[in-house]
Amino acid sequence: QVQLVESGGGLVQPGGSLNLSCTASGSDPRLNVRAWYRQAEGGQRNWVALLTNGNTPNYADSVKGRFTISSDNAKNTIYLQMNSLKREDTAVYYCYYRGRDTYWGSGTQVTVSS
Repeated sequence: QVQLVESGGGLVQPGGSLNLSCTASGSDPRLNVRAWYRQAEGGQRNWVALLTNGNTPNYADSVKGRFTISSDNAKNTIYLQMNSLKREDTAVYYCYYRGRDTYWGSGTQVTVSS
């Protein structure tokens, strides 16, 4: 089993930056995807960025060029560096791992507003 805890959310002005962290405890020997999703109020939960086992990053078109996903395996942590934030990036951001099972964190709120 894997437990995920996100941190780093908050209130930021348009054009600003935030760096989210997701720290995992426990293990899943079949882990093959680590990702970030987000869900705006009243909306669906959508994929934002992911890392496969080869650490190749993939991004949703809406964040490409502005967000960067990375990992520190020694710390069992993945990050989401978010730059040039827009109001439409406002959402709860969730960490997601997939292996033998799927795992979700409880989310961290990101609000982009002046």
